Amino acid sequence: METTYLYKEALQLLQELIATPSFSKEEDKTAAIIERFLQSKGVETHRHLNNVWALNKYFDPGKPVVLLNSHHDTVKPNPQYTKDPFTPAIEDGKLYGLGSNDAGGCLVSLLAAFLYFYNQQGLLYNVIIGASAEEEISGANGIEALLKAEGLVAALQHKQPAFAIVGEPTLLNLAIAEKGLMVLDGLAHGKAGHAAREEGENAVYKAMKDIEWISTYRFPKASEWLGPVKMSVTVINTENRAHNVVPAQCSFVVDVRVTDAYSHEQVLEIIQKHVQSEVKPRSMRMRATRIEPTHPIVEAGIALGKSVYGSPTSSDKALMPFPALKCGPGDSARSHTADEFIYLEEIANGIEHYIQLLSKVVVKA
Repeated sequence: METTYLYKEALQLLQELIATPSFSKEEDKTAAIIERFLQSKGVETHRHLNNVWALNKYFDPGKPVVLLNSHHDTVKPNPQYTKDPFTPAIEDGKLYGLGSNDAGGCLVSLLAAFLYFYNQQGLLYNVIIGASAEEEISGANGIEALLKAEGLVAALQHKQPAFAIVGEPTLLNLAIAEKGLMVLDGLAHGKAGHAAREEGENAVYKAMKDIEWISTYRFPKASEWLGPVKMSVTVINTENRAHNVVPAQCSFVVDVRVTDAYSHEQVLEIIQKHVQSEVKPRSMRMRATRIEPTHPIVEAGIALGKSVYGSPTSSDKALMPFPALKCGPGDSARSHTADEFIYLEEIANGIEHYIQLLSKVVVKA
């Protein structure tokens, strides 16, 4: 399969994206770059907020739709960077730069695959490319907003895509399941008093008992692909600014990675039953997800020799109310690290892999 021309264009685009800061909620410049790139290939583009999308040239409303999605926002650079995060330097077969691995390599590979199919007539399915914003913060103006955009909803005739490929660095293996995320705010109540006397009820001690339970509790059910639910207390605070006051309140934050063995509501109910502190969820949006190993897109990936696994990290897959496979070039272990990079070979392989996947799959409406 001759994809060299696609690789060269994808690499040039990725270098331009790296050189353009695109922190979450500040992706307007990279959205414009993606639009210009597609338009230069004769593609009619659409934009909703900082999300860019396009349809294949011979879009047929009577055929099922496959969504190709990745994000163009990034986190802020790790303070341990030794290289300029916005200089797309190539060294020893690696492309360095913020967002190169997460998820620029995936995004440009999916764009290249979209262009490969864009002009083809007689496709068994339609292809939509969606370059989304705010993935790194699970923002409301990212993939959720794109899927509700009036133009896209009208193009799909109010139907959902048959499935999606979500571009995230997985070493091109198949992340069929993904842990969900629920952030909880806990608040322990005590009674203020002078620390020098036997006064008050120390809210810190009450919170500590609950935190101890959180750190040791094991949920009875484990997921086949994702293992157990994981809870981590990540922040603790009191309202005190003085050392000699027994705190009346102690707040803490719990990061809960929910598996497909439980709903968010079930996990929350168990926690609230066992702790004395008030516990409230910030959001219930980031659900655990799973696409069956027998789904045609997964079977196509397995036929290409790729392995199947469950991912501990969350992505925009969590916000898609239809089957989605997380798969892409790069390595998740490099995401958000100092001197982030992706191998040039990974980009070339990513383009070819996506094209092979989409060529093999039998899409069901």
